[in-house]
Amino acid sequence: MNDTHRKNRLRHLIATDYGRPADFVSATGISKGRVSQITGSKEPFGEGAARKLAVELGLHEDWFNHEWPTPKEEAKERRTARPTTEKKSANEGAAIYHLPSHGAQQEVNEEKEPENGDLVIHQYDVGGGMGRARLLLSDQPGIIKSWRVNNDWLRQNIPTHSGVQNLAIVTGFGPSMIGMYNPGDPLLVDMGCKTVSHDAPYFFRIGEEGYIKLLQRVPEFDGPGFVIRAISKNPDYLPFDISPNNPHFEVLGKVLTVWKSEHF
Repeated sequence: MNDTHRKNRLRHLIATDYGRPADFVSATGISKGRVSQITGSKEPFGEGAARKLAVELGLHEDWFNHEWPTPKEEAKERRTARPTTEKKSANEGAAIYHLPSHGAQQEVNEEKEPENGDLVIHQYDVGGGMGRARLLLSDQPGIIKSWRVNNDWLRQNIPTHSGVQNLAIVTGFGPSMIGMYNPGDPLLVDMGCKTVSHDAPYFFRIGEEGYIKLLQRVPEFDGPGFVIRAISKNPDYLPFDISPNNPHFEVLGKVLTVWKSEHF
């Protein structure tokens, strides 16, 4: 496929699933300049750039080269074609929509954002697969496998995210972030955010080691670029800097909400 086709697919994705380019920028963390460049007529939207963007958005890497439905179109088709139901009680039934577990590349996304029914948000898959190494999360005291919530809870408690298909549960691990959460506490992570667009807590890896830290963009001392500073909430752990060009560094998602436990 050519640039024109890929650009048209991107414009269609933005209009269908996000509304306006500004909403796309806000939801994904992708810069306004980059969006203007790849949707405009002057700059190319090449094969490599299209595959990279597709992976960042949680789509199949070849999505922009085809006429595949957007995540919202896919969700609508699934609701219409074959909804699944499960009884909540003897007197009440509800549709159950299982969002995909994350980690391995999904060829076709599962149900995304149904109008009615419950949402099941799964844990982030650290087990590896499809060419991806196992992710090591040190000192993790067990895992939270999934949450089942309704749309009202999601709308009122998580008003901003890149799409429900990108939400995943990460169980808190290690003592470095004590003060923000404790090991074993649930963290809701948006796996659609793949870049450090602003200072915030992120879930990321360096090699096979997983981390959750506050990431801050810091200007380089003697250049126009920047480094990424990883900051722990626990003062016993010193900050460290990461080059954004480090091939072993990958942002897996942005932490949206944490729940900090207290023992009584």
